[in-house]
Amino acid sequence: MATVLDRFLTYVSYDTQSADESDTFPSTLKQKELAKRLVQELQELGASNARMDQWGYVYATLPATVETKAPSIGFIAHMDTATELSGKDVKPRVVKNYDGGDIVLNEALDIVTRAADFPRLQDLVGQDLVVTDGTTLLGADDKAGIAEIMAFAAEAVAKPFPHGPIQIAFTPDEEVGGGVDHFDVQVFGADFAYTLDGGALGSIDYENFNACSAVVEVKGLSIHPGSAKGKMKNASLIAMEFHSMLPVFENPAFTEGYEGFAHLTDMRGEVESARLRYIIRDHDRDKFEQRKARFTKIAAYLNEKYGDCISLSLKDGYYNMKEAILPHLQILELAKAAMREMGIEPHSSPVRGGTDGARLSFMGLPCPNLNTGGMNAHGRHELVSVQAMERVQEMLRRMAALAVG
Repeated sequence: MATVLDRFLTYVSYDTQSADESDTFPSTLKQKELAKRLVQELQELGASNARMDQWGYVYATLPATVETKAPSIGFIAHMDTATELSGKDVKPRVVKNYDGGDIVLNEALDIVTRAADFPRLQDLVGQDLVVTDGTTLLGADDKAGIAEIMAFAAEAVAKPFPHGPIQIAFTPDEEVGGGVDHFDVQVFGADFAYTLDGGALGSIDYENFNACSAVVEVKGLSIHPGSAKGKMKNASLIAMEFHSMLPVFENPAFTEGYEGFAHLTDMRGEVESARLRYIIRDHDRDKFEQRKARFTKIAAYLNEKYGDCISLSLKDGYYNMKEAILPHLQILELAKAAMREMGIEPHSSPVRGGTDGARLSFMGLPCPNLNTGGMNAHGRHELVSVQAMERVQEMLRRMAALAVG
């Protein structure tokens, strides 16, 4: 039976990077290649009704092994990788018995994961770490979650134990905000579920940002600079003025914990036109709405100052799942009980991002997030602990057993 590490190394060989501005779903069709592989593996291990739908979602069921009524529990992970760095031709390497020092990823290119830059590495001393050669991300976000679910499923079939129905799903396009656009909660069939998507061993998170995307389009007027007085509207300068009216220290470089921000993700500009794109985040719903209102007020002010030159688009992405999870605290307690059985002290922290579970929780499927053992996601220093993946696999087994009661 393939180990969780074997599975992980196989899955990261698939390039499943999603794309922000695609007009297809999934945003990149190559995600379906991994989906096909997962369906085949689920069918081979004996899962029931394993299939991929037209949108690229993978669904499967592990039938109950007990006759007593037990809740149907779900485990979910996403197949796509982040847009910030390539996930093609990943070259994983296992650093055995990590000693706490710097990890040279690529000597020729002088790419080093420095212990001083990543203090959490000290928690992983003595463990085996999967890293890259520094030219790509690793894809532990979220192929570690996929590997853990698949290894658990294979073990559950090979070594049966008392459990209720277990639903499995793998989603596309989580990284670009579309992960559950076409997810069928009724077809999935779980009473509650968990995403497995990053985090240190022991974390169970049920608070996340409220999220919005903002696009500021500026229309300028280009005239020869020799005769431009009183006529020219420099779109780039107006865009810069827009940004300068946002609070200087309310951006990701200066915020942590529950502190929200507006993050300029990209910009382009010339005299005739300019565009700014942002993501707006806050855990507090009222403050979130205030942040969006600030964008609207700035746009209105500049339109009055320069004439109608700015169009603003605001699009909500997801909301803080806390309000949907708190009425179902038994879901959190189930995961915590499994962790404590294993000698792991559970902990929760506000997620400074979002997961598929945030949206699913508002679609009627309460869905907090569990750890996978990965760290440094979305970049060349991404890594995952082999021992953490193995422990998460065991944790899923214990959760499924405890759910029977």
